[in-house]
Amino acid sequence: MGTFSVPVRFSGMSGGASVDIEATVDTGSAYTTLPGSVLRDLGIEPIDLRRFVLADGHIVETEIGEARATLGDQSVTTVVAFGEEGSPPLLGAYTLEGLGLAVDPILQRLVPARLVMY
Repeated sequence: MGTFSVPVRFSGMSGGASVDIEATVDTGSAYTTLPGSVLRDLGIEPIDLRRFVLADGHIVETEIGEARATLGDQSVTTVVAFGEEGSPPLLGAYTLEGLGLAVDPILQRLVPARLVMY
């Protein structure tokens, strides 16, 4: 499966400033990751530290916070990881699930997810 990106608007929890970013869809990434400076510019502050396993197997400890993510007409509060400067914006699984979206790997696009409720 190839990769693709989508336009996402991010803002802090109190509204105010927002930024439109082309984020690579990455279902293998638990959380959405943006450069830390972008998040801080939006007034998003770290609320916790989490340990993550990178694709190469290394373990890193990274700050996380909360943001609003808007894609099309869907908007959700989500967890974001404070990435290193220059790191690519990644739209992770937690945000995709919150938006009710899934990946169509053939057409490389996001589609409404079949949500299950017990």
